[in-house]
Amino acid sequence: MASITKEMWNDATCSICQQLMTEPTSVNCGHSFCKSCILGLLEPRICPLCQTPISRASCRPNKQLQSLIEILKKMDQKSLCKEHNEQLHLFCENDGQLICWCCERSPQHRGHVTVLVEDACQDYKEKLQKTLARLKNLEEKCQNQMTVTKQHIIECERVTENQKQNIESDFKSLQDFLREEEKSHLWRLENEKGKVLKRLQDNEANLQEQSQELKKHILQLEDKCRGPAQNLLQNVKEVLNRSSAVMLNLPETVSLDLDKKCNVSELYLDVKKILRSYQVNVTLDPETAHSDLILSEDHRRVTRGYEPRPHTSTRFTSLCCVLGCEGFASGRCYFEVDVRGITQCDLGVCLENVPRDVDITMEPASGFWGIRLFKEKNCAALTYPKLFLPQKNPGIIGVFLDYEAGFVSFYNMNTGSCIYTFPKAAFSRTLRPFFRVLPDSSLFLPPLSKA
Repeated sequence: MASITKEMWNDATCSICQQLMTEPTSVNCGHSFCKSCILGLLEPRICPLCQTPISRASCRPNKQLQSLIEILKKMDQKSLCKEHNEQLHLFCENDGQLICWCCERSPQHRGHVTVLVEDACQDYKEKLQKTLARLKNLEEKCQNQMTVTKQHIIECERVTENQKQNIESDFKSLQDFLREEEKSHLWRLENEKGKVLKRLQDNEANLQEQSQELKKHILQLEDKCRGPAQNLLQNVKEVLNRSSAVMLNLPETVSLDLDKKCNVSELYLDVKKILRSYQVNVTLDPETAHSDLILSEDHRRVTRGYEPRPHTSTRFTSLCCVLGCEGFASGRCYFEVDVRGITQCDLGVCLENVPRDVDITMEPASGFWGIRLFKEKNCAALTYPKLFLPQKNPGIIGVFLDYEAGFVSFYNMNTGSCIYTFPKAAFSRTLRPFFRVLPDSSLFLPPLSKA
């Protein structure tokens, strides 16, 4: 920028009087001079630059050069000391001002540290660039935090939606007396979501405001760094102090853990009490047990192993299963299964006459209504195809049968929440509990629980 200004100054300087041209006039050779200088040459007039003869008739005003000279005069006025009309060649470190030689000797600046403009410009340019780099770093952090906040907003929506679906699924399995409670819990969840989103959106707005402020300071410093030395140093300390004081205030992290009360915790005891009012005492039938199953003496625990048994028409020889002794052909009944020692098992109810000597797919079409518990303690409904369920570590599973209504439901008795309810079926034959365990597994039928 400084070299361009110097070239402009040279172009606008008259080669005769060595001053900025007054009434710049072009002659027939293309060179320009002050009007009074070129007309004052002795006859014959010859161009001082190229020795070309000049005719008076060829002299023409150079309006374009005149405009350039006006611009240079304005620029020159800015670089002159207003008090002494001298060039501002010095910079006072104490006062942070551009001064001339006369100012340096005045009482106002006597004893102050002064440096040449060129030296001060380089020093402060480095300081400005360091501050600029710092502000850019803060702006980058601000943008990153905005991105994180936007992701949190999306995550909040996702978590809320998943939580909402779980709540709706739980309440759907309950009867009419729980439906009003479902609405209440959903309202609480939406209210909690609104509070979290409000804080996240406030954080986003605050970050956006800080980003705009940082960008404003960055643009100001970039303009300073691109300008000539005089412009760069003009009020440079004030600009540096103002920009250096800018800080990035990151918002507090907003927790996305929503109110856990929406898991129907206030109703757990009621659900258990209702289910256990239909509880029946279930034991294992040794006459149906596969030879790879070992039953306890009280017929309440089954473990995968080997125990020789005579082949009968009632014994399972293909599926490694055992049935419960009790049969259900009417009303409502409920029993519990302790699955804490399980790596993998199937359990539920089945038709009393399911085939015992063939390997069949365990699904409602084959007479089985059950769930499968995997090693990782995940669950799947024995439908076709299998339906994997968002359930882990159930501990104790409750099985509820409403024969006339045609429903079979499974409950997590640690929480009182419904794991899965099969679509309505039309039962016309006796149903019995069934259990299937894999190697290194065992399950237990606890005695009747108090409601």
